[in-house]
Amino acid sequence: MRFALALLAAVSPVLAGVHEVWWNITYVQDANPDGLQPRRVIGVNGTWPPPPIDVQSTDDLVVHAYNSLDQPMTLHHHGMYFNSTTWMDGALAVSQCGIPPNKSFDYVVPISTSGQWGTYWIHSHAGGQYVDGLRAPIVIHPPTEKHAYDEEFTVVLGDWYHDEHSVLLSKFISIANPGGAEPVPDSALIYYAQNASYLGPIAGTHPDAVTSAVGFNENATLPFQPGKTYRLRIVNTSAFAMFFVWIDGHEMQIIEVDGTDVESYPTDLVTVTVAQRYSVLVTARNDTNANWAIHANMDTDMFDTVPEALNPNVTSSVTYNASASVTDLGFIDLYHDVDDIALVPLVVEPMLPSTRTIQLEVLFDTMDDGTNRAMFNGQTYVSPLVPTVLSEMTLGANATTASAYGPFSFVLNHLEVFDIVLQNGDAGKHPFHLHGHKFQIVQRSTDYTSDDPALNPPINETQVNPVRRDTVQVPSGEGVTLRVIADNPGAWIFHCHIEWHLEAGLAVTFLEAPLVAQARNTMPAAIVEQCEALSVPVSGNAAGHSDVADFSGWTLGPFQQNNGWHSKGIGAMAGCVLTAVLGMLTVVWYALGGHISEEEMEHEARVQQEAKARRGKLFGLIKPKN
Repeated sequence: MRFALALLAAVSPVLAGVHEVWWNITYVQDANPDGLQPRRVIGVNGTWPPPPIDVQSTDDLVVHAYNSLDQPMTLHHHGMYFNSTTWMDGALAVSQCGIPPNKSFDYVVPISTSGQWGTYWIHSHAGGQYVDGLRAPIVIHPPTEKHAYDEEFTVVLGDWYHDEHSVLLSKFISIANPGGAEPVPDSALIYYAQNASYLGPIAGTHPDAVTSAVGFNENATLPFQPGKTYRLRIVNTSAFAMFFVWIDGHEMQIIEVDGTDVESYPTDLVTVTVAQRYSVLVTARNDTNANWAIHANMDTDMFDTVPEALNPNVTSSVTYNASASVTDLGFIDLYHDVDDIALVPLVVEPMLPSTRTIQLEVLFDTMDDGTNRAMFNGQTYVSPLVPTVLSEMTLGANATTASAYGPFSFVLNHLEVFDIVLQNGDAGKHPFHLHGHKFQIVQRSTDYTSDDPALNPPINETQVNPVRRDTVQVPSGEGVTLRVIADNPGAWIFHCHIEWHLEAGLAVTFLEAPLVAQARNTMPAAIVEQCEALSVPVSGNAAGHSDVADFSGWTLGPFQQNNGWHSKGIGAMAGCVLTAVLGMLTVVWYALGGHISEEEMEHEARVQQEAKARRGKLFGLIKPKN
């Protein structure tokens, strides 16, 4: 705690207020939010779901985390910058080794100096723990909101699995699953929060005892009053599923995307992929004759199969009158994505010219070990033996050598402006998240392989104020260009936020201004101490060696199968072809009679008949009589 306060004093020239929360990370038995099957989950202070966090933008947040699990764990405050303090980012093997069991760590989030407000969330970034429930919304309130409204609620969406992550992962990355079919959720969840508390279930309902303080799905409702305007902060905390969200009988106006306030943008449908956030304004109706359905439908196009038992469409409600029925208008005619590139931020940030382009093509394939893996540019990510930030901080001048961090890393100069050109060569949609930054979306293509400017247009460098967000969706066959300013020295991971794809290797790391990061070093001793407690090396390159080219002891791969023609294969095929040709020539030779005369052929036939007569019948058991 002493270090946390000292760090806050260092990052906040004028000491801001400190908003502290104490989280004991625990297992919670028999949680059953969907009412279908109880299971063990990961919660906080013995309860699930973990509590929502509300904080003022003028305060700094400190999360005192104690690990009561039987495995290392981390917490990642999704979308927060952590300016020059990468080690607070919570990405396992990138920014820390993880909190060992029965140890604690203070996550310091310097909100007051980040210039950030809006809708975010907190989740584990270790071992798929957020799939097992370690996830919650965060709302940061500025002194004055840009848009006017009367009241607000946070809408939490999530997919839900009945099996634990470790069980699902062992089936996903397996030679028995060479096609890479992801685990399909068993159900979907929608629930609500307000003022750092979850809304309870509808009166008269009887939810599961462990989560009885929270209303889920049809047991959850938003209380509306006629004529009021409500802000709904929508957060998708899923491991896999994208959601289509709409409210029967009501119109919506998008006013925020991933913590960026935008000009009001009307929409009938909000498409929220994994890790994204949207705020919408909804004006209540002037009558109380009916209540109305809130729909949250999972995008089943992302699933290889849709199990018969799965209900991908969950509904909740808006309540005007507790005694009135719920009006459910059913399905809409056609789903569509939010055109996020058309959103206009209220705070103008100019589009600076790029000096570097990093192209990343998404591919999936069955690898040389028989498992299906994800790749950027043909390379699947493998966690380094030394957390990336520790390599950056201990390699001295060699920290600017990109290869020291592995074949999936890029070193950036301080304040360099660069483009990430994402190209989705996979058959599915993917949400990509960059830690420590927001990016500008400056170009989209509906076919990144095309030369047709209508399908793959060039970047318009005259854009005045492109939309900014931290998580972007790229559909199959499409591309997007993200413009980023390398203004945050440290080590940051860029990855697909579908948890199964991150586990399969769809990630790269960016090393920003390593020498500047070293000069600003205020890394807490606990980072190194906890690595040592876990027997993780704390210095050197990705493999833990001072020689940046020595990667002994670190296993990369698996790699794509080399299915081309090799020398042995060519030789074998040539032999087969030669044998076949000789056989065919022999058949033709005999068919044409070759050089044998008719007399010789008759003689050979008589010899064969005489031999058969001597053998007798039934394979020689009955001999001919003399």
